[in-house]
Amino acid sequence: MFTNRKFFEYGGIAASIILVAFGIAAIVLGVNGRSTVQSSLKQEAIVGSPDMTPSAIKAEAKQAGLSASITLPSENIAGKTVDNGGRARAFAKYMRIHTLEATKGYTYAQMGRFIAKDGAPAAGLAPGGGTNDPKYAVVDPKTKQPVANGIRDIWVTETALTTALNTSYMAEQLANFGIVVGVALLLSGIGFGVLTLGGALRRQPKEVPARAGVEVATS
Repeated sequence: MFTNRKFFEYGGIAASIILVAFGIAAIVLGVNGRSTVQSSLKQEAIVGSPDMTPSAIKAEAKQAGLSASITLPSENIAGKTVDNGGRARAFAKYMRIHTLEATKGYTYAQMGRFIAKDGAPAAGLAPGGGTNDPKYAVVDPKTKQPVANGIRDIWVTETALTTALNTSYMAEQLANFGIVVGVALLLSGIGFGVLTLGGALRRQPKEVPARAGVEVATS
């Protein structure tokens, strides 16, 4: 006869099998995801430049007159191949400092879209140089259009590259998270199965109180 106890036992076994299967799948997907990120980074052959050390970048930033409030990278990747998410993120940090050095500490939003012409009023200039007002911009004699601020365009390239590097870091972290979740599911499934097969759902026999001169019986 199929009892409620049997139902729960079979259900526990089924649940443990499903948890183990999901755990294995999550681990496999996580490992494959991390491998894909790392192999993709290796194909780009990115190597840290000699100044990508905390001491060297600090000296460069000071020489360039960057604000002391700017957070500098703390990782040392000089001469190292960028082949994992952590190094990709570190390389992106150094790229940002290099760009700030090239733009004298100003970000993309602080710089004008166009090159400002001589004599442009201070009110028409952007904090980081250049202007956003076409009437104060240098005009290309051929196209009759305002000349774009080339220094500001450095940020466009920097943002595109650092976004890709940071995405690699995020993807690797998600893959690692998937592996951790997979291990947790695997252990939970195994533990659940051990408890079920070990008789955790079975009732223990009750002891009958002993009476004087009568042998103790169990139900």
